Amino acid sequence: MNQAFRSAHKVGLEDYQNNPEVRLQVEMQRQRDYELGQQVAAQLERQIHH
Repeated sequence: MNQAFRSAHKVGLEDYQNNPEVRLQVEMQRQRDYELGQQVAAQLERQIHH
């Protein structure tokens, strides 16, 4: 699991758990990725229904 986390977020799971600054950065990036995904999905949805 640590390897997958490191691969996805460029930081180890232990660092994420023990460092609030690292955790904040990872969560902010996750939020940006989620919002971008929602925008892409909405755009595709609009294209399908035109």
